[in-house]
Formats: sequence, structure tokens, C-alpha cells
Amino acid sequence: MFGQQPTVGDAGGWAFNVVGWPNGKTFRAGDVLVFNYNLASHNVVGVGKHGYDTCTAAGQKFQTGSDKITLEKGFNYFIIFICGFPGNCASNMKIDVNAM
Repeated sequence: MFGQQPTVGDAGGWAFNVVGWPNGKTFRAGDVLVFNYNLASHNVVGVGKHGYDTCTAAGQKFQTGSDKITLEKGFNYFIIFICGFPGNCASNMKIDVNAM
């Protein structure tokens, strides 16, 4: 479905152990991921593969508590987001999304 706006983590929002949330879902360029979370303890950081694997939060930061991020197609094949607060990424508060 083109132009979908799924909420990351569904009703639970952007939270711990959300790493498997994308499994079984289809994403396309132009889809918009919605990240809902508590501003006091979370944020969203767009990172590359290395940042995802090492939980290094060096990238574009989003921190409104209700971020909407449009997925892109192309060599940015994996659109990867992690939480930038210390320890959260290591608690599987990260996702990687393959947008076709």
C-alpha cells in the first residue's frame, strides 16, 4: 500500500524491544514512519548501517515526540533509526527498514 503511515511499535510506540517491528511488513519509498515516544527519555536518530550495528547516534536527530519520517528509495536502501539516549539502542530500541 503506497503512502502508508504506520506507527513504529504499533500501539506501544517507539519503545524498548521494537527491533522486530518491521518484520513481515512491506515498505515503499514515500511511506511515512510515525515515531511516538516520551520526549523525556527518547528521541530518533537517522543513522547508516555502521551506526545501527554499533549503536552510534551520529546522524539526523528527531525529537518532537511524534516524528514523521518519509522513507526514500535508492542506494539508501536501508533506512535505519536508533534512539540516541545512552543504553536505549543496546536494549533493541532500533529498527532497520527496507523501502522498495
